[in-house]
Amino acid sequence: MQERLQKVIARAGRASRREAERLISEGRVKVNSSTVTELGTKVDPARDVIDVDGKKLTRAPALLYILLNKPAGYVSTLRDPQKRRIVVDLLKGISTRVFPVGRLDYDAEGLLLLTNDGALAHRLHHPRYGIRRTYEVKVKGVPSEETLSLLCTGIQLEDGITLPARAGFLREAVTNSWIRITLSEGRNKQVKRMCAAVGHEVIKIKRVRFGSLTLGSLSPGQYRFLTTDEVKSLYKLVSLG
Repeated sequence: MQERLQKVIARAGRASRREAERLISEGRVKVNSSTVTELGTKVDPARDVIDVDGKKLTRAPALLYILLNKPAGYVSTLRDPQKRRIVVDLLKGISTRVFPVGRLDYDAEGLLLLTNDGALAHRLHHPRYGIRRTYEVKVKGVPSEETLSLLCTGIQLEDGITLPARAGFLREAVTNSWIRITLSEGRNKQVKRMCAAVGHEVIKIKRVRFGSLTLGSLSPGQYRFLTTDEVKSLYKLVSLG
């Protein structure tokens, strides 16, 4: 499959996309021994030989997009100083290095996207794009309608007031309740801090939606690869070509 030359160079880690464009314009890139200076040039990274400043470009691994139902008891990092279990331990048989897009707390469950597509991951996590995240949350007590309204309009936290959100009941009980919260930002422990600020401690939390992705019927610890249409949908959300 053909791709723009600067994108191939950037994905291989040789330079950023903008730096790759500069290298091409300066005549420092060759494709199959011929110097290329046109930015619209397309290449097949599986077949074409690309040289940057006289050094052969190492072929980048294929892009992977994995949707994992993270169980509680795993950290959403690639290394943990406390030697706790990490989410990539669940990806059996996958040798390509992937990383989580954002995080779920150690005791949280649910949808976690892992990929090696740095450009997409950066935009999905950037507050500019306001990617929606939906959580099912078990809290102590029964929040009032006024409390739910506060969660929707904004809560003052130590790092500033939260953006408008959506909140509503899933199930109500005598002592505890399940509510659904949808955010368009991803601050550290945000759901827990918002609920604590209105007097309802979080007992359990599960992310069921991230952008255009839904958890579906995956059991905790299971994962699947995204379909082509799902990847295209994520690219569209963050205005990537």
